[in-house]
This record gives sequence, structure tokens and C-alpha cells, in this order.
Amino acid sequence: MNQQFELFEIANPCIGLCQSNKKGYCFGCLRSRTERQRWHDMTTEQQREVLRLIAGRKQRIEQMRQRKGEQLGFDFEDVVEMGELF
Repeated sequence: MNQQFELFEIANPCIGLCQSNKKGYCFGCLRSRTERQRWHDMTTEQQREVLRLIAGRKQRIEQMRQRKGEQLGFDFEDVVEMGELF
């Protein structure tokens, strides 16, 4: 298997908002505690895998926010006539 030569280092996804949730995932970069601690020791392929995992985590968070918004989304602008309720 041929190894691809990397011209550029993969940038650390840290955005400087370093706070973790109960499960150890950072609110800023969405990496796990282990992913944050080992970033500089990872191979380029491992770093790419972490970036792929981060993208999936972002997508799941957005889906959860959207579902929560749909559940809480009341349109108080619409006037409902009493006859329409029954």
C-alpha cells in the first residue's frame, strides 16, 4: 500500500473553548478527552479519523437541536378558531 506524502500538517481542531461535558467531550471542538490528549501523537490518518468523527458529532447535535425545536415550536402568531379545535 502506498503512503501518501503529506505536505501540510493537519490543523488542531481546538477553538479555545475548552470545557467538557459529563462524558468528556469538549464543547468547543467536540473531541473526546483521549482525542484531545493524544492529538499530537496521532498519525495523519488517525487525525483524519478524529475529524470525521467530529463531523458526525456536529451533525447529530444539529439534528437533536432541530428535533427539539420542532417539539417546542409553537406558532403563537396563528389564531386558532374554537371551531377548529373540535
